[in-house]
Amino acid sequence: MEKIQFLNTFVNNCNMTECLDEIEKMISAEKKSYVVAVNTDVIIKIENDVLLKEITDNADMVLVDGKPLIWIAKKHKKPIKDKVSGSDMVPLLCKKAAEKGYTIFILGGKEGVAEQAKIKLEEQMPDIKIAGVYAPPLGFEKDENETKKINKLISDAKPDILLACLGCPKQEKFIYNNIDKYEAKVSICAGATVDFLAGNIKRAPKWMSNHGLEWLYRFFKEPKRLFKRYFIDDIKIFKLARKYRKLYE
Repeated sequence: MEKIQFLNTFVNNCNMTECLDEIEKMISAEKKSYVVAVNTDVIIKIENDVLLKEITDNADMVLVDGKPLIWIAKKHKKPIKDKVSGSDMVPLLCKKAAEKGYTIFILGGKEGVAEQAKIKLEEQMPDIKIAGVYAPPLGFEKDENETKKINKLISDAKPDILLACLGCPKQEKFIYNNIDKYEAKVSICAGATVDFLAGNIKRAPKWMSNHGLEWLYRFFKEPKRLFKRYFIDDIKIFKLARKYRKLYE
């Protein structure tokens, strides 16, 4: 799927249906693939993280997750079809996996959360095949033995789909550094999706999501954790939008 330049990286200009179709093609292909999503926070991180930029630029598919980015693209007269967030896409992918027999491995979340997500998914979709779940301890990425253990768990399960729910940039860097060391057909950076699947965090009402207010809903749920991200870090996106506007002029 062709990519277009957007701010400091390249993205796939696709809607949800096209995204799901492309993932199915990746599952059927002979090569391993990985999917990342960029939101305001990720775009800002890319600006100062050379490795994260390399990972995003080289991804097989890059989704645009966030209404502010959709608005910026429109203002730059290079519109993007739709916001495709992991929290919207993954449940639909799970439904498709249940129908087609694709297997899934869930990596991430706090202790017990991935298992809880597995139970919920199996209740909702009796035909779904969850090949394995694992919640790595904090700091696992600095522990070679723990990383080897994770790679073996995934390889033993040989899933069609790996959902890496480790947060950015940890999940992106784990996949990029280890994709050749474990056996999974498509690796997807899924962030907090494991908490949504487990039912621990409720999604914002649809009207808030459609109007770009999902961040506000999440802030009210976790104000201490998200204050710096939303009100200090993420406002840098306006400066980046101005910086990269010249690409479109």
